[in-house]
Amino acid sequence: MRRLEVIAVEGIGEVQRGASLAELICEACARLGLTLADGDVLVVAHKIVSKAEGRVMRLDEIAPSARALELARALDKDPRVVEAILRESRNIVRMGGTTLIVETHHGFVCANAGVDLSNVGLGSVGLLPEDPDRSAAKIRQGVLERTGIAVGVIVSDSFGRPWRLGTTDVALGVSGLNPLKDYRGGKDRYGYELRASVAAVADEIASAAELVMGKKDGIPVVVVRGFPIESNEGSGRDLLRPEKEDLFRKF
Repeated sequence: MRRLEVIAVEGIGEVQRGASLAELICEACARLGLTLADGDVLVVAHKIVSKAEGRVMRLDEIAPSARALELARALDKDPRVVEAILRESRNIVRMGGTTLIVETHHGFVCANAGVDLSNVGLGSVGLLPEDPDRSAAKIRQGVLERTGIAVGVIVSDSFGRPWRLGTTDVALGVSGLNPLKDYRGGKDRYGYELRASVAAVADEIASAAELVMGKKDGIPVVVVRGFPIESNEGSGRDLLRPEKEDLFRKF
């Protein structure tokens, strides 16, 4: 019987700059009586990664540029928030309403460069981790050193989608698993050769975990158990579509 478990790791608490997330996760699992197993996947909300890595800015310390002031008027946004978005962006892809769709320095195309005012305290904004893959690898190594257990780690965030309403969580950083499962060259049960089937399994795992995390429940870590991860190393960058293959930004 195939079975997938999605288990909330409660009791992480407020994360301070410089904190060891691996230590906090292992301690919380111990309090819950939750024993990690080889092949488990830890999905970690990027917000606590950003807090631990000091990727939180006070709005009163941000001086908006002339460009930020101009865009803020057009979008009816706080110019300090717009300035934070611009600093985190390579370029603006689209803008409208109160939203800037940008390409971040990581290569993510998303709303507002991931700059977020929620769950970081009033008067502050949270930024995406500088290197989500490095963050995931650090957590994975820390768990391995403390427990001897080899887990996969996904650093996740919520992204909108151009053609559908609502957000879904995706993998920003990955360590200890292949984020893509390539079915091409195989055959379905009728004998048809699969030619275009590549599944973004890291995104699917992150999305499943978000159902347990919620947006305001204070659960930033989830264990996903039972998914047959491929042990070869991958990264969140593997999920980025090359610009030459992007049919939507070409026009």
